[in-house]
Amino acid sequence: MKRKASAHWEGDLKKGNGTITSDSGVLSATQYSFGTRFENGKGTNPEELIAAAHAGCFSMALSMILGNAGFTADSIDTQATVSLDQVEGGFAITKVHLDVKARVPNADAKAFATAANDAKEGCPVSKLLNADITLDATLLGA
Repeated sequence: MKRKASAHWEGDLKKGNGTITSDSGVLSATQYSFGTRFENGKGTNPEELIAAAHAGCFSMALSMILGNAGFTADSIDTQATVSLDQVEGGFAITKVHLDVKARVPNADAKAFATAANDAKEGCPVSKLLNADITLDATLLGA
């Protein structure tokens, strides 16, 4: 299975701008620029898109792992925070923190924590990233 997206850029780094388009059309000429990446400009940026991809991938992986253990989540809400830091030689995504809150009937805290950690380790986006990935997992009461 392959997925595609494309980017178009015009101009120099600080004054230029670009657009990102996904094959599905969900992103269609979505604006990005230096300002949206390093300042407070309107539009998206690669780190925000990686955070969205990681949150979505993790949530789906957690749902699968819970299902394999005999649980069905009423809800899984995941926030991914990506850290872009200056390192020797430029910039790098150094950390991703996942914060998940889930409502899973009949699950105990230990089973949930195990499933969440397995999802963090096994999610394809986690496997892609060369970053320190941390997790806070909260099982909400029914």
